[in-house]
Amino acid sequence: MIQTSVQNVVIGAGTAGLAAYRALVAAGQNAVLIESGPYGTTCARVGCMPSKLLIAAAEAVHGVSRWETFGIRLEGQVHVDGRAVMARVKRERDRFVGFVLDGVAAIPDAHKIVGRARFVDAHTVEVDGRIRLRFEKAVIATGSSPVIPPMLQGLGDRVIVNDDVFDWDDLPASVAVFGPGVIGLELGQALHRLGVRVHLFGRGGAVGPLTDPALRDYAVRTFGKALTLETEARLVQAQRHGQGVLLEWLDGAGSAHQAVVDYVIAATGRSPNVNGLGLAHLGLALQPNGVPVFNRETMQCGDSPIFIAGDANHDVPLLHEAADEGRIAGENAAAYPRVAAGLRRAPLGIVFSDPQIATVGSRWRTLDPASTVVGKVSFEDQGRSRVMLRNQGLLHVYADRASGKFLGAEMIGPDAEHLAHLLAWALQLDTTVEGMLKLPFYHPVVEEGLRTALRDAAAQRARPDRLQSAA
Repeated sequence: MIQTSVQNVVIGAGTAGLAAYRALVAAGQNAVLIESGPYGTTCARVGCMPSKLLIAAAEAVHGVSRWETFGIRLEGQVHVDGRAVMARVKRERDRFVGFVLDGVAAIPDAHKIVGRARFVDAHTVEVDGRIRLRFEKAVIATGSSPVIPPMLQGLGDRVIVNDDVFDWDDLPASVAVFGPGVIGLELGQALHRLGVRVHLFGRGGAVGPLTDPALRDYAVRTFGKALTLETEARLVQAQRHGQGVLLEWLDGAGSAHQAVVDYVIAATGRSPNVNGLGLAHLGLALQPNGVPVFNRETMQCGDSPIFIAGDANHDVPLLHEAADEGRIAGENAAAYPRVAAGLRRAPLGIVFSDPQIATVGSRWRTLDPASTVVGKVSFEDQGRSRVMLRNQGLLHVYADRASGKFLGAEMIGPDAEHLAHLLAWALQLDTTVEGMLKLPFYHPVVEEGLRTALRDAAAQRARPDRLQSAA
């Protein structure tokens, strides 16, 4: 067995791991990057980019459905060539992966090890039983993996996860998607618009990341008009049926249904890749999911020289957060034992459905209704939205009743990805709804809807009954 030593080891060469490695090198320290799977990051290979490519194709074909209302006539039928759709998805996906691979290729070979790492003790890691590395500090950035519920695990190659969708050469005739969260909703709607028969199943009435009851109910109604969406489904049976799967379920009212689909897509969450790492040998306190207890401001595990970043810590599984966490972990590993809180940006989440869904800052379920005002707007009659025939959605902004400080927002509607960025910036700048209203709003734009919601919040704060109750 080869034995050597290094200042730092970084386990995992995804978004967080690469950011940590670069931070360590920038600090003048040496580091070894250990990766057990293919290079290229989850985002580029099976996440953000290929899913948006599929969504873009779906948006293109769906746009035709609005033509008649605009007075545009389409002679003949629109045909979706599934093979051509998937060929472009994979071609462009590979291009994005190529950019990442170019960056990895620029890392000296002496700084890269391919293999599965396992901690032997608090300062030793072993790779595939062939290399043993003594280290001073370590960054764990092993990412996460999709979880398949036990009831679906006996379906063989007919049950897949979202990663597998982007290996398709053609679109199937039908799928069932379990989990109407971010991934399930995006894939389910995109496949439906591309001509795939889709059943989307969930529990507890949830859709995407929404927690505000009014927005959640609106989302269920809106997506349910086009998709077969069951947010209160109870699966009774899932079994192989020829080259497909027979599903039997009860809806929220207890009525029985069944359907045969080509594939079942499990979009029911992801699990941090910490099993098999030998974390028990580090002497760290572990959470029930096996992730070490860590400080999310410094990424440090306890007071040890071990840091954890990205999806592996099961905190905020988003690319921009993983990049920030990797950088913070790398900088603090380099400076250890002098660690410092890094910049954590305003919470921001976006679902690229249509209408889009977004959350910023504090969500409804975390707020105290007694001390919070909710500014509201509907996009159904909002000028610019109606002009574009994209007038679906609601926006709720949350502000502190006493100070007017903007706390967060939940929304479903047109251009939510852009509105959410404006709100996230305002939140990070620690402004109030009154301060936001002093900023410019052009006409006619979707952002005028945001202004309406902010005015509503400000008006509630200024009401006489509020002043009397405060007195």
